[in-house]
Amino acid sequence: MTIRPLELLAPAKNREFGIAAVNHGADAVYIGAAGFSARAAAGNEVGEIEKLAAYAHFYRAKIYIALNTILFDHELDDVQKLIRQLWDAGADALIIQDLGILELDLPPIPLFASTQLDNRSVSRVRFLESAGFERVILAREMSLKAIEDIRQNTTVDLEAFVHGALCAGYSGCCYFSAAIGKRSANRGECGQPCRLPWTLSNGSGHVLEKDRFLLSLKDMNRSDYLHDLVLTGITSFKIEGRLKDIAYVKNITAYYRKKLDAVMTGSSGYRAASSGTTKLFFKPDPLKTFNRGETDYFLLGRKGDIHSPDTPKSMGEQIGCVDHMDLRYFTLKAGHDLYNGDGLCFMDRSGKLRGFLVNRTDQDKIFPAGYPDLKKSGLFPGAVMYRNHDHHFQKKLSTNSSERKIALDLTFFETQKGFILQGVDEDGNTAKTVIEMEKIEAKDEGGALTTLKKQLGRMGDSRFYLRRFSASSKPYFILTKELNRIRRECLETLTQKRQADYSRKSAKPRPDIEQVPEKYLDFTANVSNQKAVEFYQKRGVKIIDPAFELNRPGLGTVVMTLRHCVLKAQGQCRRDVKTRLEMWQDPLFLENKTGRFLLLFDCSICEMRIRIV
Repeated sequence: MTIRPLELLAPAKNREFGIAAVNHGADAVYIGAAGFSARAAAGNEVGEIEKLAAYAHFYRAKIYIALNTILFDHELDDVQKLIRQLWDAGADALIIQDLGILELDLPPIPLFASTQLDNRSVSRVRFLESAGFERVILAREMSLKAIEDIRQNTTVDLEAFVHGALCAGYSGCCYFSAAIGKRSANRGECGQPCRLPWTLSNGSGHVLEKDRFLLSLKDMNRSDYLHDLVLTGITSFKIEGRLKDIAYVKNITAYYRKKLDAVMTGSSGYRAASSGTTKLFFKPDPLKTFNRGETDYFLLGRKGDIHSPDTPKSMGEQIGCVDHMDLRYFTLKAGHDLYNGDGLCFMDRSGKLRGFLVNRTDQDKIFPAGYPDLKKSGLFPGAVMYRNHDHHFQKKLSTNSSERKIALDLTFFETQKGFILQGVDEDGNTAKTVIEMEKIEAKDEGGALTTLKKQLGRMGDSRFYLRRFSASSKPYFILTKELNRIRRECLETLTQKRQADYSRKSAKPRPDIEQVPEKYLDFTANVSNQKAVEFYQKRGVKIIDPAFELNRPGLGTVVMTLRHCVLKAQGQCRRDVKTRLEMWQDPLFLENKTGRFLLLFDCSICEMRIRIV
């Protein structure tokens, strides 16, 4: 039976975050390179990536480099040099958006197709597979059925997001930020207009919703559907969050490590994609770090609320409703576990998010900091209270919250001239340490054997744990310092062997060039350099419009395409409501200080579009 490796892929803002992700169970880490990452604020120098790769490879965990922006012609030489440097530094794969990179002189580094390439159809994934990509990162909006269709019609490795923040629009097809603030999402500079408040009005100027976060989505949580994703053919499970704090990385990585391990428990068909056992010193809980609410986001079709219209900020975990208010304290209708330093938030009667820290608690009484008179805080009986900062939980995560170690079997046996300690780790790496010494029979055989096991079994701060120990020698008297020496030498040799024996996979030979049916590509193909033009021309494309960032289209341009729909969110879906109120008839507009935009609805495929007017 073929054993399928399942990969938990975690984000890293920098080397420290990447090490934390590995220590909390990640099989792979994705991290941005300086200058060309879709998170411009999360770039890293090559030297830092090299150090992270060396650490991760000890556990057979991989390092993927996010170099997933579109590129301009003057940047291509620098990008080509950077990719070579990243390969030499130990990177395992490159996540890219710009297809011009395939026309560069590259080292044998595997290429992954970023979700920025708009990977949501069988034809698209087939095209990317034919171009030589070894993995395709699927669009977040896809259902299990759509993923299954792709798996049945392609052979390329498939990766899917399972947790984290959601873009309102299809990744790679969003020009909203570039249109209103000249900050391109395809260049890693998105200004997040979908997290802004918007006013919704109709053609007559009637305001339907005022200053609401109509495009702000909840966060993805697919932790209950990992096995379903495995069955559809997903082999890499990705956590979003290269701009999140380290507590989020630790907590969410650990949470999904436990979830994915549960999928593999009792099954002979799957294994973790890396080595080692992770021990946690806290209980992971996704509600205790950044969280806007949860949605599986179309995985099982369109259902439930997927947006968070009240606030784009983290609300955290709901802890109860306010029961009683006094001048300086309040109580909740149910019990709580609040402590000094916890952060609380609630929506006031006007719908504004408010919050405070807990100064102290006295049994059921909660005393907020900074409010000598709670009547001026906006709090009211019946308000739903959330904890968006758990002080004790954060404190646990700020210390030694996990450890990851490699299983080691030790055997101690006798030779003619002395003794040998042999170590074999879980991946089959072997080390032998030899002692040549005079053999002195122990007076206390039981004590000598106990000392032998105790001293040789001490792993200390090493990255190994003792799985099995066996001794085929009869007990002899051996100085403790000698036992400690041979143990240290054995562990050092194994550590060096693990580092030296790590074998990266080189890119597979690129397939022959296949022609594509499209002869014309508009600006949504995101072609921003001559190498990308050459890539498409080789495949039969005749006319190629420049990217939005090079030649900004004017009025009438669709700047965002979404599966999220304000009609559905407002209970006015044309499929659900037979007769809509006149005020909800087209045209509908979104407006704020950045501009006014027309909403278009294609109910045949359940999509909404935002157009410049």
